[in-house]
Amino acid sequence: MRCVIARFPFELTKGGVLESMKGIKPEPVTGESVIIGRRHYPVKQVGQVITRQDRRDFSAAEVLRAMAQLGFTCRALSKAAPLGIPGSLQHASAMLGTPVTV
Repeated sequence: MRCVIARFPFELTKGGVLESMKGIKPEPVTGESVIIGRRHYPVKQVGQVITRQDRRDFSAAEVLRAMAQLGFTCRALSKAAPLGIPGSLQHASAMLGTPVTV
């Protein structure tokens, strides 16, 4: 399949991507990811390996689009709610205890 990433045309195949990513250890996923084989890879890592370009030269959306067209499972950045980490005011209030209601 012909696709354009960072203004350069690439002929990508599913087998070619699998071969390129063979032996590559996945970095920790903090955003968008692609499932290749049984591993979850960050999109920018996959783009860097298959294009041999710097990660700053292409966007994650370009690689996500190409991987989805090749049939790989792509996961977008989850817009989940924050983990509920208390701020300093909530922490101080918890240390003082909750007011007793009568």
